[in-house]
Amino acid sequence: MIRSMTGFGRHQAVVNGLEIQVEIRSVNHRYFEFSARVPHAYGYLDGKLKSFLQSKVARGKVDVSVWITATDTEGCEVTVNRSLALAYYKALSDVRDIIQDHDESFRNDISVLSVAKMPDVMTVHAAQLDEETVWGSVREVAEVAVERFLAMREDEGARLREDVLARGQTILEYVAFVEERAPQTVKERMEKIETRMRELLDGAAVDESRLLTEAGLLADRLAVDEETVRLRSHIAQLEHMMNADEAVGRKLDFLVQEINRETNTIASKSQDVELARTAVNMKSEIEKIREQIQNIE
Repeated sequence: MIRSMTGFGRHQAVVNGLEIQVEIRSVNHRYFEFSARVPHAYGYLDGKLKSFLQSKVARGKVDVSVWITATDTEGCEVTVNRSLALAYYKALSDVRDIIQDHDESFRNDISVLSVAKMPDVMTVHAAQLDEETVWGSVREVAEVAVERFLAMREDEGARLREDVLARGQTILEYVAFVEERAPQTVKERMEKIETRMRELLDGAAVDESRLLTEAGLLADRLAVDEETVRLRSHIAQLEHMMNADEAVGRKLDFLVQEINRETNTIASKSQDVELARTAVNMKSEIEKIREQIQNIE
């Protein structure tokens, strides 16, 4: 199933005396990139979360945030991050000095409470729970969050799929017109050449063999049969990829480059206003497809 690289999922629950909230969000990225924000005391969860998400996501910049609070205070431990507390105190002192330099009447002192309220200065955790127990609890919540996260990516992917397939069909309609119109342009061009030659020769005999040779060269120069055949093949591949059960974003990017290359060749061979306009319309559809597949996993 096609998935978008944009997604969001969140779940919150109480497991083993811990109130846990996991939030997952992602945006486009060429590869899989992971970052996590977890409480300082549970830093070991970072690597576990990365392995957990990497097994479910092929591409995208994935950000995970985890909040953990002990609901049962009996037996809990409160730890203080001394270096972080001192760093916050220094920063707050600098802010105070800046304001005092601007306003000498400002005399607000920094309280212990103001430092203690800063993120990750104080952490409450259940001392009796080991790392594997905590990870098991977090994973239980993360499983639900990731289900919602993937469901959103799949919903968005379904919309992208419909749009890309519709534009692929539009390109095929343009290809059909090119296949019909191109031979006519060769014929019309030859008629103009023949008419011009007869005018220049002013009644003299026309070398029919030379005329046939010129017709053959012109037909070869303006022929787009190979390009239209390849375009039909590429669109068929596009439809196949859009129905795949694997991540195909990178393959789609390459395929669209090939579709664009064939269209450029048709445009360069066009000696007709209608064909040139059709080629421009095809390139417009290709560009819209390119924009859409940038968000496909």
